[in-house]
Amino acid sequence: MFGWGSSSNPEAQKAKTEKKVEEIVREFVQKQPNTIYTFDSERGAPQSTLCRENGPQRKECIQVQMYATKLFEAMQANGFYCALPSDPTQTHMECKPMPKA
Repeated sequence: MFGWGSSSNPEAQKAKTEKKVEEIVREFVQKQPNTIYTFDSERGAPQSTLCRENGPQRKECIQVQMYATKLFEAMQANGFYCALPSDPTQTHMECKPMPKA
């Protein structure tokens, strides 16, 4: 009658989806953990593009359903330091692996 115990709770569903997306990001960066990654998205967009360089003229990218702020947090959680590039005409974020202690 009241739906107690059901899995139709929108907040629970959202948390579950976020965990899945974080897992996709983690698996993508674990394949090449010592590589520089970049990500970009439209301002306020709920999806971002995460890329890594695979040699000269070769880039591998995935689309993730994650706001740039959440992707920034996810990359930090995976051991990366993210910042804007030094070139002011560039708007993407660059994420470099943090040195291991």
